[in-house]
Amino acid sequence: MKFPENFLWGAATAAAQVEGGYLEDGRTPSIWDNAPAEKIRNGENCHVACDFYHRWREDVALMKEMGLKSYRFSVSWPRVMPKEGKVNEEGLKFYSDLVDELLKEGIEPLVTLYHWDMPAWVDAYGGWEDGRITAFFLDYARAVVQKLSDRVTYWITFNEPSCFLMNGYMQGVHAPFKRHYLALPKFTKIFMRTNAETVKLIRKLAKKPPKIGLSFAAGAFIPKEENDSASVEEARKKTFSKGMGTMNNRWWMDPILLGKPASAYGIYRNGGKRVKDFKCEFDFIGINHYEAFNYSLWGGDKGIDRSKLRQNSLGWVIDERSLYWTVKFVYERYRLPVMITENGVSLDDQPNEKGEVNDTERCCALEGFLYHLACAMNDGIPVLGYQHWSLMDNFEWAEGYGPRFGLIYVDYKTGERTLKQSAYRYKEIIATNGEGV
Repeated sequence: MKFPENFLWGAATAAAQVEGGYLEDGRTPSIWDNAPAEKIRNGENCHVACDFYHRWREDVALMKEMGLKSYRFSVSWPRVMPKEGKVNEEGLKFYSDLVDELLKEGIEPLVTLYHWDMPAWVDAYGGWEDGRITAFFLDYARAVVQKLSDRVTYWITFNEPSCFLMNGYMQGVHAPFKRHYLALPKFTKIFMRTNAETVKLIRKLAKKPPKIGLSFAAGAFIPKEENDSASVEEARKKTFSKGMGTMNNRWWMDPILLGKPASAYGIYRNGGKRVKDFKCEFDFIGINHYEAFNYSLWGGDKGIDRSKLRQNSLGWVIDERSLYWTVKFVYERYRLPVMITENGVSLDDQPNEKGEVNDTERCCALEGFLYHLACAMNDGIPVLGYQHWSLMDNFEWAEGYGPRFGLIYVDYKTGERTLKQSAYRYKEIIATNGEGV
């Protein structure tokens, strides 16, 4: 089938992972800039990253060459608000210029307000464990919306709260590298309140009618028998109640999308009456998806021999069917249009002697994921767009620069960009509007 004529074929990045320029033009450090060397593989950092801050015009030209219809990027909070109460106009100008260039090239900007790069000065107050962060974030969001909303329609409030809160404040594997398990109910409620107030702020201040969503780290269990109704219902139930189905899906989606508490570990105990205040007026659900929950090391199906399955360079199992079931189960529960805000595979890409990057595995995965997304759309599920993760190779958080997710190969020593085989394949898919995937 063909995709809708207005389908947003795009790619995504995050400021901390690509921009660099971490102390330039008034910016101050984020919690990731200040990450201890021993917390990042090979002691690497994101101070330069892909140098997008200086090479963004070149990168927009590459987006146009690929035929992208949209580009999802995040705004760096410490670039816009380098210290408490101070708006950095130079930082805002950078994003304003980027939006202008994208629109000039016919590329729709999708703006994410928070993709994990909390300013160090906010962390000093306690970050997501201190209620003052709500006012700090609203000050920042207000500045961005007032500057960009005359040209930007699509807004994503937060990227993957399950990851930046649980990995950063419970598991201690992401910045700010804390292990405060007992603070889980507190920082979850602070986040929920901040998100709800941010949505209200965008609705109030946006100069163009906004379309607002949040990017969830969503997934699903693939039914053991995909044509058996009982098996499908069992998978649906587990998708919102077992292991990662609770931690990544229901825990966050039910309060935000339904205004109902998720009965998990007492997190909303004694706060049920307030949960309705966390419900947001969203226009779409952002889905970031990489791996089926069947293969999760926590709460997944037992007896799976992962060594016999296709895996990416991070060890995540590649099973493209999972995108269909994720979109299906999420839509049928929450009944909002879907935007795929991240999806892709990491590989150990390297140029050959001709300088070409032949990432055949990524091409196959891309085609497979898009085929199953088309199947979901054929079932009548409204899907607004697909943002491939990632536009370019980048700083993969605690994994450093090893994993490569990009359609564009980045030589981190020189900054040189090279379109991979997958970029050319994606260009063909976009040119035919997905016909034949």
